[in-house]
Amino acid sequence: MQFDPTLQSGVLIQRYKRFLADVRLADGREITLHCPNTGSMKNCAEPGSRVWFSDSGNDKRKYRHTWELVEVQGGTIAGINTSRANALVQEAIAADRIPELVGYARVRSEVKYGSENSRIDLLLEDDTRPPCFIEIKSVALGEGSTGYFPDAVTERGRKHLRELMAMVEQGNRAILFFCVQHTGVQVVKPADHIDPAYGKQLREAAQSGVEVMAWRWQLSAQGAAVECRLPVDLT
Repeated sequence: MQFDPTLQSGVLIQRYKRFLADVRLADGREITLHCPNTGSMKNCAEPGSRVWFSDSGNDKRKYRHTWELVEVQGGTIAGINTSRANALVQEAIAADRIPELVGYARVRSEVKYGSENSRIDLLLEDDTRPPCFIEIKSVALGEGSTGYFPDAVTERGRKHLRELMAMVEQGNRAILFFCVQHTGVQVVKPADHIDPAYGKQLREAAQSGVEVMAWRWQLSAQGAAVECRLPVDLT
């Protein structure tokens, strides 16, 4: 994924009201960005951090700029725009960069499914094998070299796990895909210290046959590119 135009940078003053962030530019001006992240943004919203943002070029938008990246502890980069995760994964699948997901004839997004009024992020279909249901989660919380999900308590996340488990029971393939938007992360774990109920549900899902995988993306002001698969530690 290429950012066009290239992202601009500034220094974070504060994030507030969940969806807003004030940034100081190099020339001293202050602007307000849209913050496309509903989580706690733990370790990703420290005042004084360098941030990068996109410009929609649309003056009719109340906030024409969108926060995309932040420099976190250790000089690594985290992507805070969770709405990009689905597109990043779909792009990687289309380019045959995810070996486990190569060869499906069709890819659909936001398809209604399950018994709890859900929409699956990606549905891979092929006439020669069962469909593959993929739920995508963006990982931006890093502590040392470990990435954690979630960064806040998430009942919605547990619902998605239940839906995936039901798909496996019906004979389908189901995957929880961690899109790691953090260049310093080497391994992904459930954030038991934040939401132990989610960690418990995730382990149950894995034991029931839900595949759990994590891939890391390279991030820069120019764009994002899938880099490598990471281990997921469920111990």
